[in-house]
Amino acid sequence: MRFDEHFLTGALSKLSFVSKKFPKEISFSVDSRTVKKGDVFVALEGKSFDGNMAVGDALKKGAAGAILSESKKGVLDKIDANVLKNALIVLVPDTLDALVKLAAAWRAQFVYPVVAITGSVGKTTTKEMIANILDVNGTSYVASYGNQNTKIGLSLNILKMRTTHEAAVFELGITRRGEMSDLVDILKPTTAVVTSVGHSHMEGLGALNDIATEKRQVFKHFTEDSIGIINGDLPILANVGYDHPVIKFGSKTTNQIQARKIHIGNGNISFVLKIYKNKYNVVVKNTNAGAVYNAIAAAAVANILEIPHETIVKGVQVPVAVSSRFEKLDIKKGRGTLISDCYNASPESMKAALVALENIDTDAKKIAVLGDMLELGVNSPFWHRQLGRLLRKVSSLKNVILVGEMVSNTKSTIPIGVAVEHVKDWQEAIKMLDKVMGEESLVLVKGSNGMNLINVVNYFTQKKPVKTI
Repeated sequence: MRFDEHFLTGALSKLSFVSKKFPKEISFSVDSRTVKKGDVFVALEGKSFDGNMAVGDALKKGAAGAILSESKKGVLDKIDANVLKNALIVLVPDTLDALVKLAAAWRAQFVYPVVAITGSVGKTTTKEMIANILDVNGTSYVASYGNQNTKIGLSLNILKMRTTHEAAVFELGITRRGEMSDLVDILKPTTAVVTSVGHSHMEGLGALNDIATEKRQVFKHFTEDSIGIINGDLPILANVGYDHPVIKFGSKTTNQIQARKIHIGNGNISFVLKIYKNKYNVVVKNTNAGAVYNAIAAAAVANILEIPHETIVKGVQVPVAVSSRFEKLDIKKGRGTLISDCYNASPESMKAALVALENIDTDAKKIAVLGDMLELGVNSPFWHRQLGRLLRKVSSLKNVILVGEMVSNTKSTIPIGVAVEHVKDWQEAIKMLDKVMGEESLVLVKGSNGMNLINVVNYFTQKKPVKTI
């Protein structure tokens, strides 16, 4: 499907804009640094940077036009007239509101299945597994890029939907109450899955029950004919009444989609995938048990999309490489392997990563660099003490480097026999890790995104290209 002047005018007519000629093929960008030729640049106003000030740069790089704030139209006077001559200029009261309304109008045109994925952990990997299944099946689809799961990211990805697609898959992430409701108002998913409910973003979302309530808002627009998918192993999701049918996935026999006989070893996880009464053997190249739940959640979605079971089995076994999610990288100078799992951290994801580390058979020296788990609210000290107690189950771990302030609570509960160092930031973590690494090491780097531990990863590794998502 092509954007044209008539559609854009109709979609944004309520915003009182003035437009010029609109290009036939279009995509949108909110970053003037990466804008591509033919894009329309949306000038969003952030806390530290005003995109309206970058309109000129975006147009010079080949942007076909820009949507900017009426109150900032003075920036146009500073742009060369020849650059402006063939560009579409849209003036709106609020650029974010314009982007969202345009995305909602664009979404409303399509009748093919639209899948929403949310949950405290596992969103991106589940989305990628669904994408792999669709690839194996030869289904034309659009999937959200990377972890673009906020209102802005969702809107940009919705605008990539085309009539040539047969399905769309989007990831939805929230950190504050009310955000899920806003997201589904834009997306109007036809199918949705809640992968998990855990202790993350508690400062903005509240206690576990509050988080579950927010996640279930993904079903807000469902009718009695819509089908939701939930993690049936979690009572906080399973023991709730829904106004529409739900399919449950998990390891319990009460689930319609099950993982049975799970075995971890030799760098793989094998299990029996049960789709209702049908059973299939599956092997996933991973040692993180969370991959099993990602696989069966993806299988549940694919089953609703009426994809053959044999294709589902092939698709979930395709390796998934997601940047900074238990991503294995070579350490420079042949010093071993580093596992980057520092996109974010919660008590549940910390446990999963450490157990996965324990399950790796190796003679290499195991080291964990663990940063603060942020946004846990008033219970943060408790969860950081629990992290130390959890390390008792990781008997193969030789060294732990704690990074940040809250992990001072972890230090007091770490078992005897594990060498512990506590540093204040990622810069000091680099120095300490360089000191404790042996000739052959296996290093796990895990912490909340705000701890910037990705800098530790980048310092010690030569990152190989991973699957672009």
